[in-house]
Amino acid sequence: MNSQKSQYSILIKALLPEEIFDYFEITKVEVEPKVIDVHLDELNVTPKEYSGEKLISKGFHESTVFQDFPIRDKAVYLDVRRRKWLVESTGKVVSRQWDLSAKGSRYTKDFATFLKGLFG
Repeated sequence: MNSQKSQYSILIKALLPEEIFDYFEITKVEVEPKVIDVHLDELNVTPKEYSGEKLISKGFHESTVFQDFPIRDKAVYLDVRRRKWLVESTGKVVSRQWDLSAKGSRYTKDFATFLKGLFG
């Protein structure tokens, strides 16, 4: 069974943007007749710029949805929740900034580049 799980992992990594797997975990996948929703939560890895600070996890921001390449004629949406931490010494809430979408859109960068090439 472990080998089969490994094969599924390889397949899903080939289908979704590769940078996702360095910082997020898939928490849920919903497959409907015309849509695949992939829910992702940021891993509890503190931002490097706060490595000298004591950070306390404070849950997640509201999710942000990005559209990615369709799979088997189904629209694919990535429902991403970014973490937030409290800096204990200052009381400031901080988060990591992600560059997952193309500027000014809700498309993943690769999908936006593809659409731009297709439609100009």
